[in-house]
Formats: sequence, structure tokens, C-alpha cells
Amino acid sequence: MEASNPLSWPFYEERHRTLSDELSAWIPDGLALTNVSESSAAPDERKICRSLVERMGAAGWLRHAVFDLDVRSLCLIRERLAYHHGLADFAFAMQGLGSAPIALFGSEPLRTRYLERTSRGELIAAFALSELDAGSDVGAVATTARFDGNDVILDGAKTWISNGALADYYVVFARTEDDPGTRGLSAFVIDADTPGLSFPETIDVVAPHPLSSLRFDNCRVPAAHRIGDRGQGFKIAMATLAMFRASVGAAALGLARRAMDETIDRVRSRRQFGKRLADFQLTQARIADMATEIDAAALLIARSAWAKDQGAERVTTESSMAKMFATEAAQRVVDAAVQL
Repeated sequence: MEASNPLSWPFYEERHRTLSDELSAWIPDGLALTNVSESSAAPDERKICRSLVERMGAAGWLRHAVFDLDVRSLCLIRERLAYHHGLADFAFAMQGLGSAPIALFGSEPLRTRYLERTSRGELIAAFALSELDAGSDVGAVATTARFDGNDVILDGAKTWISNGALADYYVVFARTEDDPGTRGLSAFVIDADTPGLSFPETIDVVAPHPLSSLRFDNCRVPAAHRIGDRGQGFKIAMATLAMFRASVGAAALGLARRAMDETIDRVRSRRQFGKRLADFQLTQARIADMATEIDAAALLIARSAWAKDQGAERVTTESSMAKMFATEAAQRVVDAAVQL
């Protein structure tokens, strides 16, 4: 049993099918030299990520994350990359998440300075929002940014920052106003070599990817590096996350599809008690459950992405459902794959 092909569904257009075919054709050679993590005892994930960004930028794929913000395309690319190489999906997604605030709200000088080079893979982007006491509670951000003439001075710390200590620039959210909660935040672009910005700790996780904490000590940047209006930081952060939320589910869907395909290959070749494992009814039932979960996740993702691309003002409910169900479904599918 195999899951159906979502590209045949009415949510997608011919350009999406072409995009998927072209990416699938590029991946074998495009990612061929980056799977060292599978053979190396201690891979350098930062070096691998930079290589992945350069390759995807040269091939033009990063334009879909930086300029051509079509959510269905984002989801299809993330699903296909995650199927083949989890770190490639991470690198692609972070180029989009880190540059989207500039693309959506940045001034023309900021767009000119950062976006084209990001899309070519010449600059690596990062999105710095989380703090020790400010994860889901964005209103608890404590990093401050005070205006001093034509400059802004930042003080504070961020943690769990993807691409930390690797990125060439960071979109940083800090408190500029006395207003409580989310109303007092603004967003800034800070280059990695800015004096006062340091990376005190790299964070190791089970699936290695660049992750670190950031520290701002009297970190001075031009006020012109503010993104959008003063006090608009929460709006910028939420708009960016809304653009990419469904694609998180799509990446999980790619992992789930890979797990099911590997499982089908395995049960067709593995023999037990004189029969193929695939011939047992319980095996078939388990794979049917996996395929159903995958199709359900794909439908939720397609609905959310389509609605956003059609100009829906808010898709928070749809994208949250897609992200929640797809990630939880991927966990269940992968667990079933391990059992089989």
C-alpha cells in the first residue's frame, strides 16, 4: 500500500508539479556530497550547512524561501528535502525564516543589502526570538534596545537560536518600549561581526544542527537596521512564523514518507515463519494506518498552504492544525516503522 500523490489534488497547480519534478531530479547530485553525517563519527554540521546553503543557492532553490514566498512551494520543497536529508531541509527553512522579516517588512536598503545574497547562498540568515524565559510567551522577551542618536544599543541574551554562531546576520527581537507584553517589541538586523555580539554557548542536540545562545553587551547597530516600525516586532515575528508554520508540518511529512517507504522495502524482503513480513495481515494493517496518517497530514498541509496563497488574511487555525497533526503523525509513523 502506498500513500496517494498530493500533487494530483486540486490544491496544486502545474507549476507546483514542475517544481517538484525539477527538485527531485536535482537532489541526487545536488546533495550527493553532503551526507557525510551518515559516515562520520563527529560531523561538522556547520560546515555541512554552509555547503548545503551554497549548493541550494547556486541551484536557485533558495529564491523560493527568500523572494517567491508561495507557501505551497515552500511546503513541497521542505517535504522533498526532508525526505532525503534532514539538514538540507533545516538549511533551506532557516534561510527563509531568517530573511522573511526583511522581505515582508524591511526597508528597501535592507532588502537590497541582504536578500539577493541570501537567495544566492552567499549569506546565512538566522531568526533570534527565543530567550530562557521567552519561548512560546513572546511577550516575555527581556532583551532591550535603547535608541542613542542614530544608533540602537542592545543588551540581553537569546537561546536555542538555529544557525547560531554560523549565520552572517541575525533578525533580533528586542524591547524598545515601556509597554508591557508584546506591544513593546521591535525587530533589528544585526551582522554577526558586530562588536558586542557574542556566542557564549553552542547547544548539542540528538539530531545535530547549528544551535547556540547569543549575548548582546552594549551591542551598537545603526537605527536604520530596524525592520518595520518601532513597536511592530510582535507583528513581524507572528507574520513570519505564520508564513512558515505549515511548512514545518510538510518537513515532518517528508520524514514520515521516508519512514514508510523504508518500511515497505523492508517488509517485502524480510522473511519470518516461511513468509514475507509483508504477507502478514497485521503488517498490512499497520502500513495502512501509516498511509492514512500520511494522507491526512498532507491534506491538512495542502489546505493551509492553499488558503494562504489565495490571500486569506489569517490561516492561524489551519496552519496550526497542519503543523500539530503532521508532526504528531510523523512520530507515530516513525515509531511504527521501527517496530516493523
